[in-house]
Amino acid sequence: MRLFIALPGNETLATDLARLSGCALGTLETRHFPDGESYVRLADDVSGKDVDFVCTLARPDDQILRLIFAARTARELGAKTVRLIAPYLAYMRQDKRFQEGESISSTHFAKLLSDSFDSLITIDPHLHRITDLGEIFTIPTKVEHAAPLLADWIGNNVKNALVVGPDSESQQWVESVAERAGARQLILNKNRLGDHEVEILVPDLSDYEGLAPVLVDDIISSGRTMIETAEALIAQGFPKPYILTVHALFAGSTYWQLNQLAKDIISTDAVPHETSRIGIAELLI
Repeated sequence: MRLFIALPGNETLATDLARLSGCALGTLETRHFPDGESYVRLADDVSGKDVDFVCTLARPDDQILRLIFAARTARELGAKTVRLIAPYLAYMRQDKRFQEGESISSTHFAKLLSDSFDSLITIDPHLHRITDLGEIFTIPTKVEHAAPLLADWIGNNVKNALVVGPDSESQQWVESVAERAGARQLILNKNRLGDHEVEILVPDLSDYEGLAPVLVDDIISSGRTMIETAEALIAQGFPKPYILTVHALFAGSTYWQLNQLAKDIISTDAVPHETSRIGIAELLI
């Protein structure tokens, strides 16, 4: 028997997973003691069951201790297997020591999760210098991809779409989405001027006149690349673009800034947000 248990903020996804799979939905009781420490209690009998904890890790520092406590408690109480369903997987950025003394947090985070879970499933992890999660995890990992879901949304909602990627790194992603959506595609060039500044180089786009631009990326955090790309397209006479992403992190005022430039912003519910209109539960069953 399989049991889905949501960490706080993940209740909707856990409910969808239980419904789609015909499995049970468990309950996690959690609160903070007056000194700020976390209290965790599994409200269901997990003995002999396959227990799946559902926890997107967009803001991991707020979740990780409760998640680890819950997983290890499930093991102590006799769970058959303990799996982590993390649609967004955090701490994949720092995979190299750039300056003396820096923590390579991706490997430490992977070890922490590997020590507490039997397996992991995630969606489109934002990897840099590693090519496979197996390089840093010691448990079985499974990666699902949301590009087909974004492509289907475009195909069903945008006429004469032009799928745009801001740089060469997005080329494979854009090609996959555009091909499935039956849309034209365009890859721009990006110069990174600093940690928070980018320059988007846009060629003559007269051949694409009359098309509706759709900017796609796997993750939007600071949003600088998307903001600069949208502004560059609008400056060339294009209408406000649609903006699609898998992981809607939207740090600080990013969402507000993008909202001024976009015709519409759509994300998956891998990271719950008011823009979440593409469900990813079917990928995680």
